[in-house]
Amino acid sequence: MFFSVFWKFFLLGCTSFGGPAAHIGYFRKEFVERLGWATETEYAQWVALSQIMPGPGSSQVGFAIGYHRGGVLGAVAAFVGFTLPSVVLMCLFAALGSQFADDVLFQGVLVALKLMAVVVILDAIWGMGRSFCQSYRTRLVALLSMVFVLLWPLGLSGLLLVLLAGAVGAVWLADTPTKSFTAPVSRHIAYVSLGLFIALFVMTVLINGNGGAALMAQLFQAGSLVFGGGHVVLPLMSEQLANFVSTTHLLTAYSAAQAVPGPMFTLATYIGAILAPEGDLVLWGLLATLAIFLPGLLLMLVGQHFWQRVGHYPRVQGAVNAINAAVVGLLAATLIFPILPASVTGIWQAIIVLLAFAWLRTKQPAIWQVVTVFVVGGMVSALF
Repeated sequence: MFFSVFWKFFLLGCTSFGGPAAHIGYFRKEFVERLGWATETEYAQWVALSQIMPGPGSSQVGFAIGYHRGGVLGAVAAFVGFTLPSVVLMCLFAALGSQFADDVLFQGVLVALKLMAVVVILDAIWGMGRSFCQSYRTRLVALLSMVFVLLWPLGLSGLLLVLLAGAVGAVWLADTPTKSFTAPVSRHIAYVSLGLFIALFVMTVLINGNGGAALMAQLFQAGSLVFGGGHVVLPLMSEQLANFVSTTHLLTAYSAAQAVPGPMFTLATYIGAILAPEGDLVLWGLLATLAIFLPGLLLMLVGQHFWQRVGHYPRVQGAVNAINAAVVGLLAATLIFPILPASVTGIWQAIIVLLAFAWLRTKQPAIWQVVTVFVVGGMVSALF
């Protein structure tokens, strides 16, 4: 079971470009539609829960899928598999610098993969919208959520949106309950995870100085306090790591994280690697990765346990309905800005996106097939 979960997530980790919103689409396509590892309801509630928990949202969803499939070992396999390709590439970036950044072939593939991310997000919005926006009230919640995020595109807008949607849904949608899911996170695992998180957080607060331990402590705190995923962690890290790394290095890490597949939180991998003593690049990169990801993963176990205990109440289910609809609106807003302006820059690219979206909806190809088509297309366009 461990290897099976690891391998599926490893393949996605090698091909999941486009950031957290795209990752949600990749996971849904692979684990809900193709493999049937989870139901649409279970998946949507993991996505909703990840939006109100601090930490890397898409990685938390993958972690929950792995736990659902194979317990703690499955969760670890999912996290390691999905994160490992990005970690390796970020360490290579740190070791080799940006030698490939101006390569024509590399740039062509990167442009193509950005277009692929648009297609995958469109597919996620279409599929989740059909499942969770079936009434006029849920459609209205999704529409207002999209407008809210577009008008207020600040770091905490996603968290505030989910909280507002939950409050509205608890009152307005309590008469349209959804199915509650069972996520077998035991009390023992939940409380051990919570205790470990609290102990580590207190420990990191007590660590001072400019050494390796202090760096890992600051990264752990960043992973504990940031809501909204990789794009939002940058300003928090720029403040917390001011004594460790320059703004230039932070921006380089951010750009590298956008250029590689997998979770954007691996920008911490780059930071750890470039600050490592000679010969310890890989070790420091791995420790930095663990430091920033661990708090969010621990809290996801805690959140799942308490979520399943209250999920059967009608008002809670109404809140879940509204949050699910709000997430659809959030994905749509994220697609409109900043993903579309940064990815689709001409009429021919828009046509490619529409044709690929039609192919994805009608033929249901595997993600690796989609990636192959876009990578080959990107290479051909760069060469000719």
